[in-house]
Amino acid sequence: MTMEMKDSGSVVLTAYHPHSPARIPGMEQSFVQDIPASHSPASRKSLSRCRRINRMLSSESAPPAFSRSNSQASMDSTSMEDFWCEVESIKESREDGSEEAMLLEFKPADEGELEAEWLQDVGLSTLISGAEEEDGQALLSTLTRTQAAAVQKRYNTYTQTLRKKNKHTVRDVRDIFGTSDSSPTFEAVPVSPVSSNGIQLPGQKPVWKSVSSKSCLDCGIDKGSPSITEELSYEVSFSESITVLPKTQEWPKNQRFKKEDSILPKFIVRKSRFGLTEVGDLSPEDMKKIRYLSLIELTAFYDALGVELKRNRVERVRGRENGLFGVPLTVLLENDQKKVPGIKVPLIFQKLLLKLEETGLETEGILRVPGSASRVKNLHQELEAKFYEDTFDWDQVRNNDAAGLLKMFIRELPSPLFTVEYLPAFITLVEKISKIKLQLQALHLLIMLMPEANRDTAKAFLQFLKKVVANEGKNKMNLWNVSMIVAPNLFIYKGKRANQQEMQAAATTAHIVRLLIRYQDILWTVPSFLISQVRKMNEAAMNNSKRQLMFDKGVRKLLRRKTMERDRPERPEGAVTFPPYLQSDIPEGVIRVYAPLHSKVSMAIQLNSQTKAKDILARFHCENSCGSSQNMRGQIQSLHEIGGNIGQHCLDPDAFMLDVYRANPQAEWVIKPKAS
Repeated sequence: MTMEMKDSGSVVLTAYHPHSPARIPGMEQSFVQDIPASHSPASRKSLSRCRRINRMLSSESAPPAFSRSNSQASMDSTSMEDFWCEVESIKESREDGSEEAMLLEFKPADEGELEAEWLQDVGLSTLISGAEEEDGQALLSTLTRTQAAAVQKRYNTYTQTLRKKNKHTVRDVRDIFGTSDSSPTFEAVPVSPVSSNGIQLPGQKPVWKSVSSKSCLDCGIDKGSPSITEELSYEVSFSESITVLPKTQEWPKNQRFKKEDSILPKFIVRKSRFGLTEVGDLSPEDMKKIRYLSLIELTAFYDALGVELKRNRVERVRGRENGLFGVPLTVLLENDQKKVPGIKVPLIFQKLLLKLEETGLETEGILRVPGSASRVKNLHQELEAKFYEDTFDWDQVRNNDAAGLLKMFIRELPSPLFTVEYLPAFITLVEKISKIKLQLQALHLLIMLMPEANRDTAKAFLQFLKKVVANEGKNKMNLWNVSMIVAPNLFIYKGKRANQQEMQAAATTAHIVRLLIRYQDILWTVPSFLISQVRKMNEAAMNNSKRQLMFDKGVRKLLRRKTMERDRPERPEGAVTFPPYLQSDIPEGVIRVYAPLHSKVSMAIQLNSQTKAKDILARFHCENSCGSSQNMRGQIQSLHEIGGNIGQHCLDPDAFMLDVYRANPQAEWVIKPKAS
């Protein structure tokens, strides 16, 4: 499962992080001097210059500034030509004024500030403020052993720093959590395999379905290629699964990645009896908790591997508030949702992808061969003026120009698509972790951390790239080619040290993009151990609320009045009653399913061990095939679990309902269209 590495005599390129030296002498100057001032797409001269740059970078006689590092990986020179040609094209686009310059300023971190920011980002600001917040207490009550250790480590560092600075008295962790041990610890939840998307039931073991094409996520290399198959488990946290620290945390010296797709293993994620959950299947409130838990788990995962999790601290850059390019994704979506309510990916980005999917997937060299710089610049200006007026003529846009506009859109985002804060974490997972399975697990958690707008846009982009690779036979763009072209656009952002980063991050970022494209179906699936923790958080919060309500005099008076009303005679005909699906007098193992868009709006269903969500959907469809609402036709209907210990959860059609019911007996069950 480890990647094969061979010596190529090439230069190691490392990613920038805020703890790196400010500038390597001679590096930026040497790089800029060798990049040509102009670029013609069909020019042999331009291609030879790219090759000369690459030979310069991989020369054995390179000056000390380009020396290898034991902890970094490099590529052979011939495999990186596309990367450096793309870097050159980006540089020329900025020089001719096609793109606006917007620098990202990095903030120095005072001692203790990083830990304070981390505690706030994971939803534990209560540990800093000292307030008794229910959400923070609920979160702490769900942590595993490794997660609790990660929180304690950051909190101890924070408190020790404050004591040194003598700013104010800091509460001891033992005072907060009532522990009496001389070495204070957060109480961790015992680790045991938890049922997928649910709570571990007493004596219940996860049940795996037999392998079939529909019972698992199958992500790996194409058929006919040599493969290594390995199963991924979402039942236990990734950090808890690391029982033995790998002996080698870094790439061996003078070794390189292999660019062949055959080195990528084939991963299978089996569906448990609870099915699988995608990021869009949970409510925004629960996804916020997923992000808290993902950052804690990612930190614990890196701690277990002995790797430092570094983050950039960036001054917030305020982008344009209107237009298309250079506008923050959240602002774009706010503007677009006025035209198309509920939209998750900016309209301009969707249109560029649609244009390329309709006419450009079979174009040879798509993404690699740049369009005309002057045409792209003019199209850029015309789009800004005409796109929202629906007067822009898309027939005039050539495929390579559309690809250029797509990449320009990504580069001009005020904050990078994969967030500048966690760029060092993306780089570190490849530089310091040699096993692809571990790289994928870290990448998975980083995807869970992304803001919703970034994640949805990245998903649409990666799905498009997957289609490009699928047409390799006609467009001559294989997985590694696409990864090299896309990497500079995703991971080289506009900053004072951009040229240094271009030099450092080539092979590493290309490999990250390769993992993103190849394993994207896995990356959009929410690990079930995180969903289980969210359920426990919600239950803890509900229990805290119940305890508080018990001391509320007003509530007690209300309960007494309700008790008196219950003893009165039955209500006369016509009195308002709760709908059947909200009534609680339902026998064990029977659920009331509500379907507001069907002619028959509710149905009681007896569950057995084999009843699946799709069986319930089929039953409603059969009994309502003639009388369903016109609004429902053409929409994909899904069964949703609502309330109880989850906000809202769109169920996998293969989920076994009796298991889901037992995990959340207080839930309501509603059939409605799945959110797009």
